[in-house]
Amino acid sequence: MGSNYAKRYSDEYKRDAVELVRSSGRTVTEVARELGISPESLRAWVKKAMTGLDQSVQAADDRDKELRRLRKLTADQAKTIEILKKATAFFAKESDR
Repeated sequence: MGSNYAKRYSDEYKRDAVELVRSSGRTVTEVARELGISPESLRAWVKKAMTGLDQSVQAADDRDKELRRLRKLTADQAKTIEILKKATAFFAKESDR
């Protein structure tokens, strides 16, 4: 019969355990056994870390898309400003005549 007491691990410990799984090439079960923790817990930590990475990648992609959009907008506005400057100079000359 198991204990109702659930061990609490620090975020740093969880990150280190997940990194050990990623970098060692060993299975979650092997690493969990070595660390003396539940394979289910470690598997959940790995899954949560991967979900966080997926969200980070998606956020970076969204930032890149927004940056491209803003750069294009800036370039379009710069072209518009140049056209307006030339038009202003043209009409200023015409009004002097």
